[in-house]
Amino acid sequence: MNFVDEARISVKAGDGGNGCESHYRDKYMRHPIPDGGDGGSGGDVTLRASRSIHTLLDLKFQKHYQAERGLHGSSNKKRGRNGKGCVIRLPVGTIVRDPSTGLIIRDMIQDGEEVVIAKGGHGGHGNAANRKPSTLPGKGQELIIELELKVIADVGLIGFPNAGKSSIISVISSAKSKIASYPFTTKQPVLGIVKGEDFDFVVADLPGMIEGAHLGRGLGDRFLRHAQRAKILVHVIDMAGTEDRDPLKDYAILTNELKQYDPNFLSKHCLLVANKMDLPAAEKNLKRFRRKYKSEVFAVSAASHQGLTELVAALREIICHDNSPAPLNA
Repeated sequence: MNFVDEARISVKAGDGGNGCESHYRDKYMRHPIPDGGDGGSGGDVTLRASRSIHTLLDLKFQKHYQAERGLHGSSNKKRGRNGKGCVIRLPVGTIVRDPSTGLIIRDMIQDGEEVVIAKGGHGGHGNAANRKPSTLPGKGQELIIELELKVIADVGLIGFPNAGKSSIISVISSAKSKIASYPFTTKQPVLGIVKGEDFDFVVADLPGMIEGAHLGRGLGDRFLRHAQRAKILVHVIDMAGTEDRDPLKDYAILTNELKQYDPNFLSKHCLLVANKMDLPAAEKNLKRFRRKYKSEVFAVSAASHQGLTELVAALREIICHDNSPAPLNA
C-alpha cells in the first residue's frame, strides 16, 4: 500500500430544491388555493476520522466530492426529499486546513470524530405556507481544503538510516517493516502494535533521517512531522558504528535536527537505545557514549533480541503514567 500524507480536495454541498408555485382549484371553488410544497435541503459534506484508514492515497486521486441536491417541491403540499450527504473518511491524525489562510479548520485525532465541512443549502419555500409566493432555495457551500496526515503513535522510533529501527519494530510488534542492509529501506511510516496483558500501545517506525533533515534534505521535514504526535521518542543509535559512522556524532546530529525542526521535541519523553550490541565495536563505543552523555541508555540487539524486553517494559511504564492526548497543533 502506498503511503500518502498530503492531499488537496474540493468539496461541494448540495443545493436546496426549488419550492413549488402551484394552485389547486376545482369546479366548486371560486378562488384557487396555493398548495406548492417546499424543496428539500441539500446534503452536507462531512469528514469522518477512522482508524481503518491509514493513508490519504484515495483522496490524492479523487479530488472532487459533492453531496446530492435536494429534490424540488411539488403540488398538493408535497415536500421534496432532502439530498443525501457525502461522507469522506480520513485517517485518524489528519489536519484539515484552509489553503487560502493556512489556518487549521479541524484536527481529527479521535476515531469516529466528525465535522460538517460544507453545509447544504436550504430548500426553497413553496407557496402553500401562509399563501405567500414561493422562495428560491439556498446554495450549498463549496470550498477547497488541504489535508495533512500526522500519524498518531505512542512511540516513535527515530534515527539514521540502517540504525536498526525496522528490525526493532519487527521484533517487538506485529509490524512487518522492510529490512535490508542498504539505507532508506523504510520510505514511509510503519505502525506496529505491541501487545500486553494489561494494554497495547502503538509504535511508529519512521524513515531514517540525515543531516539537514529539518531543511527538507531526504524529505526529512515530511518525516519529522509524524514524530510530533508521538508521546515518546526513541533515539535508535547504531552503537557498532557500522558504515564508518560515529555514534556520538550521530546522536548530536539527531538531537539538533529535532530541535531545529520543532523545539517542542525537547519536552517529550525520550529514550536512548544503543542498537547492534552484538557486534564487536559496540561495547567500546558504548563506554565512550556514556562518558559524554549521562542519560540512561538501553543496550539492545535487534538481531539477538538482547535488551528488548527491558525496553518494552520501560515504554509501558511511561505510557501508563502519561495519558495526555496529542497536542492540538502538533
